[in-house]
Amino acid sequence: MTITQLKYVLAVAEYKNFTLASEKCFVTQPTLSMQIQKLEEELDVIIFNRKKKPIQLTTIGEKIIEQAKIIVDESNRINDIVDQQKGYIGGEFKLGIIPTVSPSLLPLFLKTFIKKYPKINLIIEELTTDNLLYKLSNGQIDAGIAATPLAHESIVERVLYYEPFVGFVHEEHRLYQNEKIKVSDLDIEDILLLEEGHCFTDSILNLCSAMKKEHHRKFTLSTGDFSTMMKLSKDGLGMTLLPYLYTLDLKSEDQVYLKSFESPVPSREISLIYHKSQLKIQLIEVLKEVIDSVIRGVIAFSDVQIVSPINN
Repeated sequence: MTITQLKYVLAVAEYKNFTLASEKCFVTQPTLSMQIQKLEEELDVIIFNRKKKPIQLTTIGEKIIEQAKIIVDESNRINDIVDQQKGYIGGEFKLGIIPTVSPSLLPLFLKTFIKKYPKINLIIEELTTDNLLYKLSNGQIDAGIAATPLAHESIVERVLYYEPFVGFVHEEHRLYQNEKIKVSDLDIEDILLLEEGHCFTDSILNLCSAMKKEHHRKFTLSTGDFSTMMKLSKDGLGMTLLPYLYTLDLKSEDQVYLKSFESPVPSREISLIYHKSQLKIQLIEVLKEVIDSVIRGVIAFSDVQIVSPINN
């Protein structure tokens, strides 16, 4: 039994396809299949039911996968321990970012980070908060950037910044003439929301929950795109709320529809998060340092009301 064989098994378990797993492992499909077959012969068990489409784990295979994750993860930590001792700033670093943060935050820090730390192979993946937490817990990514607090006992949260909500209110809307918006002005019935699964939507629902109004929407929208909601708002179908950083790149003709909130401004807390057992701390530190350095000149709000992304 080898670490490489276990990595191949984990890849097939994740992608449920030998060809795709081999591509992700950068080996030929016959090589990957042969190594997995050797492992099955050595253990005298069948790990995968190859007759199923997609491929499924057998009962014993599920137990083997659980242990294989632990073994592979711990083997990777040996390199992390050595790098930490040497103070080496380099190597692979997998970062997950929620979709409502990545489009506005990545352009602010990524070029600076790559230039300053060329030896770090930064692998970035957009993930919903639930998927991000799952991958952190299973060692599939090293850190994440998400809205907090998440109240997860095994996850460390380090705040990067507080990002205010901004109203996008078309001239036909009842709040357009207001210089600023109050939270009490909001009516969940005429707020366009991102599809379920986005913590930004959960935060807005939590913000409006105090009004305790019954929901009777005239239509149901499923989108993960702020620009779609803005277009619908301009068609008179309601207002929407946007993250502050997203509004900085809006065209001038759209800027006129932005409305700030009265203090304390409802905001989301954006943090760099990682598992308590994470050993790539030096990489986490330099990532936080770079983001801190660029975000200071872009966003500086103190009188804010943090809205939780956790469903109430």
